[in-house]
Amino acid sequence: MTDILKKTAEFFTGKIREFGATARGVDWKDKNAQYLRFPQLLKIVDNDEKFTINDLGCGYGELYKYIKDNFSNFEYFGYDLSEEMIKNSIETEKNNDNCSFYHVNDTSEMKTADYTVESGIFNKKFNYSNKTWQAHVVQTLNTMYTLSTKGISFNLLTSYSDKEYMRDDLYYADPLFFFDYCKRNFSKNVALLHDYDLYEFTILVRK
Repeated sequence: MTDILKKTAEFFTGKIREFGATARGVDWKDKNAQYLRFPQLLKIVDNDEKFTINDLGCGYGELYKYIKDNFSNFEYFGYDLSEEMIKNSIETEKNNDNCSFYHVNDTSEMKTADYTVESGIFNKKFNYSNKTWQAHVVQTLNTMYTLSTKGISFNLLTSYSDKEYMRDDLYYADPLFFFDYCKRNFSKNVALLHDYDLYEFTILVRK
């Protein structure tokens, strides 16, 4: 496990121990903030098809609950660096047979699935430089894309955020850089969503 991943695992383990299986336990302000992101990420999915989906940084499995309420035919795989998160997910969803949860030490340990999504795992950059953190994000996206047969979606805080509210420990990404990177390196089918009233953006990449 790299230093970045180790620090990320320790941070989120501390959060769930402090706040439990709640939005604050995965470092969101509240459940509404957590849920506003889900429909954007899942625009990558064709609702009429059976699909498999990787949820990278699944936390305590809240995205699974959202998918279960909105899609009928799917298999879900949740992955997290925090063993504490995964124990919570397995206990909470033990009666559902279309979901599995895995503690991993690296993104490359995921299964291949139709889609891979992440929500919020790139926001907290600690004391790393923007250059170092951007390289970490790009490496993770490359792995996500490699392990997905139909596409990926991900969100990032936006560099268009109000300057007076920006924090040094958070990563504010240039949406144009990531749009361009995905177009040049992944697929011609890329969508940038920056119109849902949050200081972030979502990118969808279809193979």
